[in-house]
Amino acid sequence: MTKENISIVSFSNDHIDGIMAIDKLSFSLPASLDYYKKELQNKSAKYIVATKNGQILGYAALWLIVDEGHLINIAVHPEYRGIGISKMLLDELIKICKNFNITSMTLEVRASNNVAINLYHKYGFKDSGIRKGYYADNKEDAIIMWKKDI
Repeated sequence: MTKENISIVSFSNDHIDGIMAIDKLSFSLPASLDYYKKELQNKSAKYIVATKNGQILGYAALWLIVDEGHLINIAVHPEYRGIGISKMLLDELIKICKNFNITSMTLEVRASNNVAINLYHKYGFKDSGIRKGYYADNKEDAIIMWKKDI
């Protein structure tokens, strides 16, 4: 598959099942249906979805807090990884931040997730600390990263 004809759209109720399927394939502790229903009502949450021909390929989530964007998740279905969907999603999150006058972005990433860490470094995110034992499933550390001057 190529990136052609992939659309980035705003999250809606119609996307919940597809996002939950990606979560189950991507995370040891996937989010619940109630979580996503609440996020749809959360005015600070901005979710986007990568779709092609009605199929959900990936999604990204961001919380806007004052002048900061907190990147919550970027996840791509395993069958569609490696073709640039994460970059498309991250580009769109940065545009959203600019539209809301957000001046910096932050995130936590598993210390072992080298693919994600490398992507964030390419986008100018800098390591700024460690959250020891951050992940509940295995107590893995999280690297805190910041991107200033969006």
